[in-house]
Parts: sequence; structure tokens; C-alpha cells
Amino acid sequence: MLDKLQYLSGIAVAYGIKFLGAIAIFIVGKWISKKMAGFTENLLAKSKVDETLKRFLGSVVYVLLLILVILVALGTLGIQTTSFVAVLGAATLAIGLALQSNLSNFGAGVMILLLRPFKIGDVVEAGGATGVVEEIGIFSVKLKTFDNRVIIVPNSSIISSNITNYSEKETRRVDLVIGVSYEDDLKKVKEELWSIINEDPRILKDPPPTVAVSELADSSVNFVVRPWVKSEDYWSVYFDLLEKIKTRFDEKGISIPYPQMDVHLKGKG
Repeated sequence: MLDKLQYLSGIAVAYGIKFLGAIAIFIVGKWISKKMAGFTENLLAKSKVDETLKRFLGSVVYVLLLILVILVALGTLGIQTTSFVAVLGAATLAIGLALQSNLSNFGAGVMILLLRPFKIGDVVEAGGATGVVEEIGIFSVKLKTFDNRVIIVPNSSIISSNITNYSEKETRRVDLVIGVSYEDDLKKVKEELWSIINEDPRILKDPPPTVAVSELADSSVNFVVRPWVKSEDYWSVYFDLLEKIKTRFDEKGISIPYPQMDVHLKGKG
């Protein structure tokens, strides 16, 4: 009986030591995991990585290290962790297949946050939508259109297509094509176009504007009018120029041709 008690007490002590060792490994491992996650976030912060991506990657590092710590602690208790690893791998595979599209959006989101093709507040054309960037997320980007609609664009659609950032540069060029009649005085037309451009203080002197004949079309002589403006003035200058050109041409007797069809009727007899 005494031998049995000694045997049981020996087992209890052995398992007690293993249990305390597992607890110690878990506590120390958890502390190290937090420190490594913090170190990762600080390293990413020095690299000027987006705040959202920085926190996410820090959390990923913490979770992966914590899983490793738990497996080591279980191994200390004598529990076979091979089956746990197999189950974890199978579960990860199943989740990956079920969330394949979301994982694609996640990967694209990481690329967007790392490459920074645009930032919040930029006007962009991406993923088949155009608007102002309101939010950049891990899985999608929120755009606000000019008529105040909100479009949620999956990151995979953005990263797999062309991205046009209208706010990246400080200046933009307004491109207008103005057609006049062949009977009009081209020198007079050019002078009036230059006069309109020079009257607008929003139009930049450098780079210099361009006014030139670009095409002798079927029913008109086409001029290109290409002034440079600040990006935020683009649309206001664009619309104002169109209105001023039409008004000035009407005042000066310069005609802007429009498509016409001549119908000739032949009588019988």
C-alpha cells in the first residue's frame, strides 16, 4: 500500500512539474509573442507602412507565435501535438478554400497598402468605378461618387485593373477640341481663344497653354485648346471655358458647325 502511494505521489509530482513547466512556457511565450508583435509594428512604422496594415500584421505575428507556444506547452505535458497540427492544417485549408475570394481581396489589400497607388481624399478611377477615396480597407475600398453615391470596390478588382489617380499630380491639362467653319477667319478665331485663356486667372502660365489647328475635318476646322490648371480647378475651368467660348464666338460672329444633312428631291417628268 505504501509503495502504491509512493508511486502515485511520484506520478503526481512528475505531472505537477510538467504542468508548472507548461504554465511557465505559456506565460513566457505569451510575453515574448506580444513583444515580437510590438517589434513588428514598430519596424513597419519606421517603414511608413499604413496604420491598418501595421496593426493587422502585428496581430498575425502575435497569433502565429501564440499557437506555437500553446503547441510547445502541450508537448511539455506529454500530449501528442502531431494530431493538433494536422487538424489545424486541415482546418486552415478548408477555410482557405471557402474564403478563396476573400483571401484574394486580402492579398490585394496588402498590395494596395504597401504600394500606396492612392490615399484617402484622392479622386481615382479603379475597378470600374470613379470617385473620391473615403476608406481603404483590407478587403475593399470605399469610393464616394460625384453625385454622392457610395461604391464598395473589392481590392482584387482594383489591383487587377488599371488605376487612374487624378489627384496624384498638382496640375492637370484641360483638353478641348473646338470646331469652326471653313469660312471663318482662323487668325481671328485663334486670337479670341487666346483672349479667353488669358482672361482666366486660374489658368497657369507654366506650363504654357496650347492653341493650335489640329484637324481639317469634313465639316469644320478643329482647334485644340490645352491650358494647364491646378487639379482642384480642373472641372470648373473645363465647364467655364466651354461656356465662354460659345458666348464669345456668338458675339464675334464665329460659327461652330454641327452635323447637317442635305436632302435633294428629284421630281418625275
